[in-house]
Amino acid sequence: MLGSVHDAEDALQETLLRAWRGVDGLRDADSGRAWLYAIATNVCRTELARRTKRVLPHDFSPAVDGRTPPGEPAVESVWLEPYPDDAVGLPQGKASPEASYEQHEAIELAFVALLQHLPANQRATLLLREVLGFNAQETASALSTSVASVNSALQRARATVASRAPERTQQATLRSLGDQGLRSLVTRYVAAWERCDVGAFANLLATDASFAMPPLSTWYAPREQVVDWAREWSLNGLWEWRAVVTRANAQPALGFYSWDDASGAYLPFALNVLSVQGELVSDVTAFIVRATGAPEADAYIRFPERPVDERQLSGTFARFNLPGTLTR
Repeated sequence: MLGSVHDAEDALQETLLRAWRGVDGLRDADSGRAWLYAIATNVCRTELARRTKRVLPHDFSPAVDGRTPPGEPAVESVWLEPYPDDAVGLPQGKASPEASYEQHEAIELAFVALLQHLPANQRATLLLREVLGFNAQETASALSTSVASVNSALQRARATVASRAPERTQQATLRSLGDQGLRSLVTRYVAAWERCDVGAFANLLATDASFAMPPLSTWYAPREQVVDWAREWSLNGLWEWRAVVTRANAQPALGFYSWDDASGAYLPFALNVLSVQGELVSDVTAFIVRATGAPEADAYIRFPERPVDERQLSGTFARFNLPGTLTR
């Protein structure tokens, strides 16, 4: 709901504190789950009321030409954050038989980004009804509103989701591709980057592919522009890359590292979340963990030369149990 693991952890702490203080008022133990979700939902709604929504670069600014250099970072708090589903132990399937979305579908990057476009009450209604499987009366109680209001909010939320959601979820695509097919795709993708092989990279991209790099608002699409960007900047041979495979938002992800002469090691650069279309990569969102605030305008053309931002590192690489450095 908040689009940020950090904010969600804070909200969870506040939820548990409120529950602890108010537990004497819980008269029916069977309603405990709904009671806790009601508290959590209200905590999230309060948080959403006092800050701007989190987005991906696709929703922040239009795509640019591949020969346009990466621009300066936008304010950090506007960006969505990747979600470590494997570390949390997210179960397969639905939260309840009444839910419309599988648990993994509900944390896909595109779905979470789409949710941020919904007003808080619609977002809460959609999650309670379609993801968690609460009925209309339970949802109305959690939101302190009427069943009619819940049904109306759900109808509007469904319409927005239907108009903006991808035709196929990542989970459906990944099932169709299969474990072996996905492993092959990821292996070839990593090899292309580690060789700085622009041609091999281009062959792995879907026609309408995009590449985004928060906290940079600059992003590139479609494939021809992504390839031009790669040739001009990240895969121009100036930097040496290594990658470690992981998962984020129930999708394949890669912890990317760049070689640093001073430390004699590969240092964390970005957590890349991959979206797949058929047997190709359709979208890459690279959450960069290098320091911002450089005075020179062209510093982000040479982003791999910037020092690691320890706060960003702890929120991504450490959270995903990725190593702090790699050696040759």
